[in-house]
Amino acid sequence: MPTTLRPDQVREKYGKLFCQGFFTMVDEENGVAQIIEKCVSRGPVEWDIVNRKRTGGVLKDIRNDGATIIMDALIGEAPMNFGPVSSEMGGQGIYSLLVKGDRVHTKWMGLAGATVGIGACIPQCDDVIETIYPDDFKIGGAHRAEVEIITPKMVRVIVGVDDTDTKEKGASWVTMMKFGRDCPVGRYLDHKIIQLNPKVPNKTTNCCSTAVAFAVRPDEIEKLVDFARKYMADNTYSSETVMTVFEGLRIPKELEEFGWDAKRTIYEVDDALRVAEKCGVRVFEITGKKGTIGAVAAIGCFDLGIRAAGVPEDFV
Repeated sequence: MPTTLRPDQVREKYGKLFCQGFFTMVDEENGVAQIIEKCVSRGPVEWDIVNRKRTGGVLKDIRNDGATIIMDALIGEAPMNFGPVSSEMGGQGIYSLLVKGDRVHTKWMGLAGATVGIGACIPQCDDVIETIYPDDFKIGGAHRAEVEIITPKMVRVIVGVDDTDTKEKGASWVTMMKFGRDCPVGRYLDHKIIQLNPKVPNKTTNCCSTAVAFAVRPDEIEKLVDFARKYMADNTYSSETVMTVFEGLRIPKELEEFGWDAKRTIYEVDDALRVAEKCGVRVFEITGKKGTIGAVAAIGCFDLGIRAAGVPEDFV
């Protein structure tokens, strides 16, 4: 008969291990998910990445940022393939990711030493609700094991801002770094500085906007938005501050193109508002309107990696 254990019970059974964070964001409209796993060291992270790539399953991409694993996955089920190499070296992967109400259920399979990660390490992280073990579960050695790890359903929320500073004081990227640190809602994921067209006439100095992302439970999204609006109003120096909000794991192509083109094109506010409405970006006038273009472009550029920080000429 299957056994269900909470994180504290897993720690009691196997001793304290190394997972420092584990949460799952879903984008049900696009049928995709992203799993974030934080470890104490990069070595196990690199090993897990190689072994999970080998097995396939629902994972479509997996990469690391230091000691953090970022996994892009499909919502659904897909067969895994350990192959002849894995039988010699071990392996690990996910063959099912399903959303059930306010929870996400991921089903994992591991061989040999990889069973420790899925059976003892991840399940004891406090971000996990509970883990279901089959009655024949055995860890380590030459065993093949399966577990079902259950986490809260979360979504990615990106908050973009432009025009919080003046030529005399302030910096939008600093304001947003502080906001990400101070926000009591969700899990702070990332911060991006977006370089825009330096030739626009209405700018402070560098012509940059900024955005931050959070993993948030769906019922806390509006709480995050309310906190962000008040935070920007309380901390801006400008009379033209605008904030934008986008929910999801995939930036629409038209929105991404607008963000990239804003690095060399001089747009009007109405141009940004049209793209925002079409692509599901909420726009909030905090103290004015002029920051609309940069705040919308910040969302569009968020997933462009290092290209977000430059202009097209930097990447020729």
